[in-house]
Amino acid sequence: MSGTLNNDEIRRYSRHLILPEIGMEGQRKLKDSSVLLIGAGGLGSPLGLYLAAAGVGRIGIVDHDVVDESNLQRQVIHGTSWLGKPKIESARARLLEINPHVEVITCAEPFTSANALDIARGYDAIVDGTDNFPTRYLSNDVSVLLGVPNIYGSIFRFEGQVSVFWAKHGPCYRCLYSEPPPPGLVPSCAEGGVLGILPGVIGTLQATETIKVLLGIGEPLIGRLLLYDALTMRFRELKLRKDPDCPICGEHPTITELIDYEAFCGMPAHDHAGNGVEIKSQSTETNGTMAVNQITVEQLAALRASGEPFTLIDVREPHEYQIANIGGTLIPLSQLQTRAAEVPREGRVVVHCKMGGRSTQAVEYLQSLGFNNLENLSGGINAWADKIDAGVPKY
Repeated sequence: MSGTLNNDEIRRYSRHLILPEIGMEGQRKLKDSSVLLIGAGGLGSPLGLYLAAAGVGRIGIVDHDVVDESNLQRQVIHGTSWLGKPKIESARARLLEINPHVEVITCAEPFTSANALDIARGYDAIVDGTDNFPTRYLSNDVSVLLGVPNIYGSIFRFEGQVSVFWAKHGPCYRCLYSEPPPPGLVPSCAEGGVLGILPGVIGTLQATETIKVLLGIGEPLIGRLLLYDALTMRFRELKLRKDPDCPICGEHPTITELIDYEAFCGMPAHDHAGNGVEIKSQSTETNGTMAVNQITVEQLAALRASGEPFTLIDVREPHEYQIANIGGTLIPLSQLQTRAAEVPREGRVVVHCKMGGRSTQAVEYLQSLGFNNLENLSGGINAWADKIDAGVPKY
């Protein structure tokens, strides 16, 4: 084994070395190991911190985002001094500060079908710290094709999930979720929110499973899905079975190479709408099977200034309206089915939410009821704050 420990490392890892399950042999194994971390955000923060502290010899980080103020509530690897700078640079500096004995390799490109296999090849494990379905399916398929474990985690509001998907020994992510949810059904953390502490819990569990897999000790979460509810402080476990008809790890796989995951999921993999990045606007947008007319924030500002009558509908929740609002009638999406009669069927109606996702769902639902006078505000109130009125708080 090449990972010889010097005296400094022996002192650093002494609490590991006295564990019979790890010892000198295990610590050398960790030093010889390599892990690819997809994402340096909420889950990637505790993952990176603890994998580096544990002495994993080579840590790769893939992330092309920059540090935003809204990240700091949960992405503890970053600090205020790194605002506006690349996350991978912030993460690399922090990991090397924790442990200068590890090698940190950074990739500032989006993780896509075009480069994923080249990026991931040579790593012993892939750790999924992503927040969108296209990249989750991509990470899974890369791990299956390369034959390495995929340590999975996801978070939303107060709940999280953890598992180890390793096709050689059990099910993969597609065995659990053969198809992605319909676009817009599951809101992102930017839309739905997340308890800042939650990714610390889930990411630390992922780091634990990663270390166990690398060392070959204990009982990894292969064939098991661990569910965590922070509000009730309860853990539950579901048994998972390998699907013989799984399209990538089943008996007769139909997926033998990487596919177009954005097309498969019907949604973009890399959405930075909450970070002040311009959102592409167009006159109509198809979400699912229904065309939705769009209006930009610039067009809405001009409409207001013109004095032309129109109705503005806000489909966010009341607590969001208290944070920031641009006027209009508040009809939360959750109440729209019972309050649809409050939406005028005549005249121009503009519908908005935080970033445009929920308002698109609202417009689609109302159009299914026969409304034909609706426009969706592209980018939502966050785009209004970015481009029209900086005095409107972003959240």
